[in-house]
Amino acid sequence: MAVGAGHPGPLDGRGSSGTAAALLLAGSLLLPVAALGVLVLEPALDGSWEHHPAHFWLVLAAGWLNAMLAYATAGAARRRADARVFLVSLAFLSAAGFLGLHALATPGVLLSAANAGFALATPLGLAVAGGFAAASSLELAPDRANRLMTHAGSIRGVLLLMMAAWGAASVAGLPPLDDPDVPERASGPLIAIAVAGIGLYAFAVVRYLALYRARRSGMLLCMVAAFVLLAEAMVAVAFGRNWHASWWEWHLLMLTAFALVAWGVHRQWHEERFSDLYLPDTAAGERDVSVLFADLAGFTRFSERHDPPEIAAMLNTYFDVAIPPLVREENGEVDRIIGDALMATFNRRGDEPDHAVQAARAALKIQKATSAIADQHPDWPRFRIGVNTGPAVAGVIGASGGRTHTVIGDTVNVAARLENEAPVGGVVVGPETARRLAGAEMRPLGALDVKGRSEAVPARLLESVP
Repeated sequence: MAVGAGHPGPLDGRGSSGTAAALLLAGSLLLPVAALGVLVLEPALDGSWEHHPAHFWLVLAAGWLNAMLAYATAGAARRRADARVFLVSLAFLSAAGFLGLHALATPGVLLSAANAGFALATPLGLAVAGGFAAASSLELAPDRANRLMTHAGSIRGVLLLMMAAWGAASVAGLPPLDDPDVPERASGPLIAIAVAGIGLYAFAVVRYLALYRARRSGMLLCMVAAFVLLAEAMVAVAFGRNWHASWWEWHLLMLTAFALVAWGVHRQWHEERFSDLYLPDTAAGERDVSVLFADLAGFTRFSERHDPPEIAAMLNTYFDVAIPPLVREENGEVDRIIGDALMATFNRRGDEPDHAVQAARAALKIQKATSAIADQHPDWPRFRIGVNTGPAVAGVIGASGGRTHTVIGDTVNVAARLENEAPVGGVVVGPETARRLAGAEMRPLGALDVKGRSEAVPARLLESVP
């Protein structure tokens, strides 16, 4: 089993080629600092180019990349309830929002000339993003991570409100953001923001390097490189002269940093793109879960007598009806559909204490809905369902060829075996599931000798759940 396995590639640092790639990357990251030093020490080389459309589209492109990354990471964080990915999504969101405000600072977009509020939007956004990046590098304990995810919506709302308030104050020209004298190089506000941002990104770089050494993931190396570039951008913010080469440099550094992360994400296996970022409890944590297996009895014989289009039509008709009750009504998560078989889990994220009842209800709903369809098609096969409750490991399984987040363990195996023992159209539940179904109508089936298990499993046929 390869839990949380990295995505091998030229940036994974394995062997001599990986070491060479890491050295090449380190050398490349030093070039912007060297270039900035030359421009600061030799002002004659720091040429001026004031081109408003180029500035607008450059900053907007960086903001758009951030918005896409924020959307993708927020979805992954919500799906897996992972606090680190959530904090990363806030870093991208804050950078995207303030970059958008800075793009609007381009003279001739909203205002005839930029004011301090718009001019400070990008360095402030980068500093705020650095705070979230630093926080995301911490190894949060499961209880703290769960508390953070409980308030995820409120935290995101406060961040959005803060960005909206900053933008509104800048447009309205409210003091102190109404200052027409845009902060120049080495000014007090820029120095303070830059120092704070550099410190936060440096902390994140050190922590993510440690994570990279443990997981050897190319994506983590891209994150490290991006944080280095953003720290360098903060240096350029402090010392660059407006509309000069040193000023354009920090805009380009931002775009390069976010493009690098987007490239790293693109290289990941699509099903779990951000699994290399997961906290240990998300990558391989024990959960108390309920697992549901459903399978069509007689599917092989049906397949022999019907053409592939008819088989596909039958399966699609069933699954169109069977999946919504699981996902929407009982908070279950469809783990996979393989041919005529369905596996679903309940409480994989650890936030559904009544998962046994939810799984049992979902099983009965599937049987009721699919039986109504089968009554209209007498030759169609019908489902058998097994449900079992107990401990399991919820984590990332697989390597570069494909990764998925699933549950494994004896609880899962028994659920699959109970499904094999279920009568056609019936639901069989394991002993722990039955124990948690207060008031349910069940019929004892005795101890079943399930395949591949040394001990018999006491099982019951589920008839109703209050």
